[in-house]
Amino acid sequence: MSGLERDSVERQARKVVPGFGWRPGEENRQDLMLRYLSAVATASAARADEQPTRPSRPKEPRPLLDEDKSAPATPRVREVMSVPAVSVPGETAFLEIVRTLSREHLGAVPVVDADDRVIGVVSESDLLAKAAAQVAVPHPGPIRRLREHRLYEKGRGETAATLMTSPAITVAPGTTVADAAWLAARSRLKRLPVVDHKDRLVGVVSRIDLVRALVRDDTKIREEIETRIIRQDFLLDPDAFEVTVENGVVSVRGEVDGSLIPELLESIEEIDDVVEVSEHLTAH
Repeated sequence: MSGLERDSVERQARKVVPGFGWRPGEENRQDLMLRYLSAVATASAARADEQPTRPSRPKEPRPLLDEDKSAPATPRVREVMSVPAVSVPGETAFLEIVRTLSREHLGAVPVVDADDRVIGVVSESDLLAKAAAQVAVPHPGPIRRLREHRLYEKGRGETAATLMTSPAITVAPGTTVADAAWLAARSRLKRLPVVDHKDRLVGVVSRIDLVRALVRDDTKIREEIETRIIRQDFLLDPDAFEVTVENGVVSVRGEVDGSLIPELLESIEEIDDVVEVSEHLTAH
């Protein structure tokens, strides 16, 4: 990815997840999240021409790019999701939902029917809506009254099925991690239920799961440079180069045919999670 393209992606990334706080003194955290957001924005850009939909039954997505055997395997949700997933039946009472969220330290849980199919998600926001409705003061105005009516209807709920938000936004186990991250960012969700082809709950994937999967550590980046690019793509000896990676910044030293240097550097820059390339190559 070129510097210009990276700047564009970073701008898109901040739009995908608005309101992200960049606190001073946390360079590593900022770099980690920027690389994560860049991956999300890349997935978002690939879906730019698609019509937004909210299907009740997720489909296995097509890969964004054709994968070849030399490329690293595309991470899938099944590899990073948490199993088993905490859920509540539709008939679960209000107070029991509160206890479940508190006991499991969660902000939301999937709601399932008798066949373990996901029918919705009940969150702290849904529970707060019920509490707010009980103390709400009427306000004039048709739009305000409509909102208050919806809040009142939510407040009348006593079980998970009547309090939940439905339909649930879910992903399939075979969904790529990048696509799941894009969906979570677009929907502003911290956790996504993972369901099979019959909508049955099989796991849950959180935002931190996606961060860890999308942002590879420096060791894996260096391995890809040495194995896939230097050895396989350019048929060169990796031992003839010194490659170091720190927080996504690559430094490469060695002697190489001068005509290969621009293409070699470009190939390294295009690797996902590479932030910058510092080259110290000598032409021979």
